[in-house]
Amino acid sequence: MTEVSRTVRIGSSHGLHARPAKLFTQAVKDAGVPVTIAKGAGAPVNAASILGVIALGAEKGDYVTLTTDGEGANELLDVLTELLTTDHDEN
Repeated sequence: MTEVSRTVRIGSSHGLHARPAKLFTQAVKDAGVPVTIAKGAGAPVNAASILGVIALGAEKGDYVTLTTDGEGANELLDVLTELLTTDHDEN
């Protein structure tokens, strides 16, 4: 299997804090395949770990890179990209 990566811009007004991080990590867990997320040149963390994701400190407009592999990798990255680019802080 080939590894697939995608760079995504954070869309939530207050960055990747508890609520959007919970939605994101739950989607990763539901997918059942390993996914990593990295901010800038930082070390990648397990995208299913809410503490790891919050610890990235990703703010609105920051870029993060998602990496996964396996069957359906592009479709999974489509779903996760949608979650990260959506502003979950809108009323």
